[in-house]
Amino acid sequence: MSKELVFGHKNPDTDAISCAIEYAYLANKLGDEVEAVALGKTNNETNFVLNRFNVKAPRVITKAKPEVDSVVLVDHNEAIQSVDDLADVTVTSVIDHHKINFTSAQPLFYRAEPIGCCSTIIYKMYLENNVEIPSNIAGLMLSSIISDTLLLKSPTTTDDERKAVPALAKIAGIDDYEAYGIEMLKAGSDVNDRSATDILEGDAKSFEMGGETVRIGQVNAVDLNDVFKRQSELETTMTDLMASKSYDLFLLLATNVLTSDSELLALGKGTDVIEKAFNTKFDNHRMSLPGVVSRKKQVVPPLTKAFD
Repeated sequence: MSKELVFGHKNPDTDAISCAIEYAYLANKLGDEVEAVALGKTNNETNFVLNRFNVKAPRVITKAKPEVDSVVLVDHNEAIQSVDDLADVTVTSVIDHHKINFTSAQPLFYRAEPIGCCSTIIYKMYLENNVEIPSNIAGLMLSSIISDTLLLKSPTTTDDERKAVPALAKIAGIDDYEAYGIEMLKAGSDVNDRSATDILEGDAKSFEMGGETVRIGQVNAVDLNDVFKRQSELETTMTDLMASKSYDLFLLLATNVLTSDSELLALGKGTDVIEKAFNTKFDNHRMSLPGVVSRKKQVVPPLTKAFD
């Protein structure tokens, strides 16, 4: 079998980066030749994790075809979120936990589970194949689950995550995973030194809804005032990004990692649809969303329904 590349989505978060590394290690142990790569630079939270467990960040690519003929997708399946030349390569496997918007001209391995974190799926694949999990890989898996589920507080959290976290913490040598998780989340939540573009685009995904291109970014913070004291700057940058990237609507979900509440900032075509989706009115382009922390489960589904 020829070499394959495995990667998560563009604007990678901790799970996207970690899943690629975890999958590549597993695949190589099982006899395949797979290299983990990334579709963007690692963020502050991911850098904290990689440094903590002494793991090198994958190299960044924009195209796959110059190197390989086939690829593996982890933590995403939509072409709009994937490598630029996805149509020029064969996708042989997809491991994901998001809604499915994927087509293929030929059979492939596709594993999707409605759970909180893609790393949870790969953790189970290690167990199913009787492959021992190294401590640094366990650390990546643990960190990804904590990140994606906000320390198991997100409504996306399942019993699979609740069982995996203590088991992975033990392998990774983390005595108190809650203390580690808070430290990790705080490391990724300091927005003071980040540019407006990085805040908006650092963890952003595009979706097609009702014929519109909707860009949804998410930023974590320990104090939402740190985000919204820069509202004017953020709105100017949002407007510029919509013009340059042809987004019809731009949303930024600012989430307090300590209280598990969010506030939404939105500009563009269709803000009335957002009000319909959440049965809440905007005030100065902002909307309070108590208890909302998951873009995947609490934002995208009601928006998709409202646009349709």
